[in-house]
Amino acid sequence: MEKWIMGVDLGGTTTKLAIVSIYGEILHKWEIPTDISENGKNITVDIAKAIDAKLEELGEPKSKLLGIGMGAPGPVNDVNGSIYEAVNLGWIDYPLRDLLEMETSVPAFIDNDANIAALGEMWKGAGNGAKDLVCVTLGTGVGGGIIANGALVHGVSGAAGEIGHITVVTENGSSCNCGNAGCLETVASATGIVRLAMEALEQFTGTSTLHDKLTANGKLSSKDIFDCAQAGDPLSGEILQKVSSYLGLALANIANVLNPEKIILGGGVSRAGDLLLNPVKEWFSRYAFKRVRESTEIDIATLGNDAGVIGAAWLVKEHLAE
Repeated sequence: MEKWIMGVDLGGTTTKLAIVSIYGEILHKWEIPTDISENGKNITVDIAKAIDAKLEELGEPKSKLLGIGMGAPGPVNDVNGSIYEAVNLGWIDYPLRDLLEMETSVPAFIDNDANIAALGEMWKGAGNGAKDLVCVTLGTGVGGGIIANGALVHGVSGAAGEIGHITVVTENGSSCNCGNAGCLETVASATGIVRLAMEALEQFTGTSTLHDKLTANGKLSSKDIFDCAQAGDPLSGEILQKVSSYLGLALANIANVLNPEKIILGGGVSRAGDLLLNPVKEWFSRYAFKRVRESTEIDIATLGNDAGVIGAAWLVKEHLAE
């Protein structure tokens, strides 16, 4: 009997689920709402019910599942699969793996969601074939996953890969949710890019198409800024260069320490493609050590929203092979 792997990507709004083959092919995928009420106490129950319902729909036994892999927000204890802290869910030292195994009666393996995305890109995405890579997710915040010699780097408290909290603005930086100021997340996330644009508009005395976007919609998105830059708006171009310089600096510092083969940019902001990638590469080259600059490739992630569930499936394969 062909065995399957269950991949789960736990998000604050929705939870993505997929049945994945042992070769990394998504066979079935779907989503359920994430119930964050009462500190998320129903999350594992809802996931178990969703898996049971899908297997019943397919007419397949649960014994077909080798295991469940899950990406979860916050640093994870890679020994026992508990969550050190997930602020949005109110979890502290939360025994996620134990609860998931109890509800599903299937072996479960847990890791940080950004780490899982990195595993997905390594296995089936833009990092395919690389054993040393860094994955940076540019979304509402900035996350990261580090893989060295084919294995995730967790650190002593599960916080390795917190790329979004590298300080890139050393003076008068904006406050970050982590409690520090000037973090990469404050200038390279979707929200950070919009904040930079709003600050620029307040000081700008000329004419910019960003004014038109703001007037028409009552707000700006990071996509608006990239679209205006693409259309040749000078102010948007300046903002893009500022964002790229901060991101290029952070990536160069990471690469100077780790010397990865590939750096993969994912998340919603990365959909800007070459418009973001090309200036980031230029700034990276300016800051990176020569041998690092010559040996590290920067590219855009290719798996999109599937990276998490595919990486979660890889986590199961990795553990069962040990």
